[in-house]
Amino acid sequence: MAGTLSSSTLHCQTYLVSSSQNPWRPLNSSFLVNIEKRGALVRCSAKKKIGFVDQILDYIEGGPKLRKWYGAPELLPKDGSGVEDQEEEDYPEDEIRDAVLVTDGDSEIGQMVILSSIVRRIRVKALVKDKRSANEAFGTYVESISGDTSNKILVKKALRGVRAIICPNEGFLSSVESFKGVEHIVLLSQLSVYRASSGIQAIMTNNQRKLAEKDESVLIASGIPYTIIRAGKLQNTPGGTQGFSFEEGCAASGSLSMEDAAFLCVESLEVVPQARFTFEVVNGGEKVSDWKECLTRLMEKTEQ
Repeated sequence: MAGTLSSSTLHCQTYLVSSSQNPWRPLNSSFLVNIEKRGALVRCSAKKKIGFVDQILDYIEGGPKLRKWYGAPELLPKDGSGVEDQEEEDYPEDEIRDAVLVTDGDSEIGQMVILSSIVRRIRVKALVKDKRSANEAFGTYVESISGDTSNKILVKKALRGVRAIICPNEGFLSSVESFKGVEHIVLLSQLSVYRASSGIQAIMTNNQRKLAEKDESVLIASGIPYTIIRAGKLQNTPGGTQGFSFEEGCAASGSLSMEDAAFLCVESLEVVPQARFTFEVVNGGEKVSDWKECLTRLMEKTEQ
């Protein structure tokens, strides 16, 4: 590495692409990536194709120089000790809430949401099953928390300093009694897909459908401003290569790149509804250059 990240380039074997037009761009040649509009330029050169998550995790694990660039402290202990091991304590009502909590953070879609959030330099907290693995993978870019979400003390600690929650999978919202202090919840829902399934597929997804229905019911009754993204069937295909469709009913029969879905979850944080906002989305022909304008337009349409 020559120079500093703020003025030079970093040679690596991974990629990290985020922009309003191309949230995730497939890696097939050497190119420049603007990590942040006013941030550093990183040149990435590929020698072989590996999975999206592996590529980003390789980049994140680049070492202490990258951690210093992000202004992060040193790595947490590898024994998995952390926040949830502490006893319950009272938190001030006026505490600063600047973090986003990602649930199911060690699922594939959860990791993509986390990675997209890191690119945006969002302070991330994540609920995971294996805290040690999460610490080793994400270092101090993410505050990983593991435990039973039915435990009130654990949930209270997980929500400390959290302004918004992103739920990329069903099952979390219906297991929590209180979301005190949370200002916005984004739920990626596959409910339209579950309801449209039939035969063996309907039997296989019956439990997920029940959880999704319960999650949406809890969210609607919570009184917290929420965004429900009714996505089409999630596909493990590259994001940023297709357009989108937001037509009513499209989620039941269409599909959406998992990478695009993760990107949309993070973009939705920037458009907070006064009360409720639900929209459907699949990959289609509409190109979006300004997501804030697009989501605001969809929100206004649903309010009519």
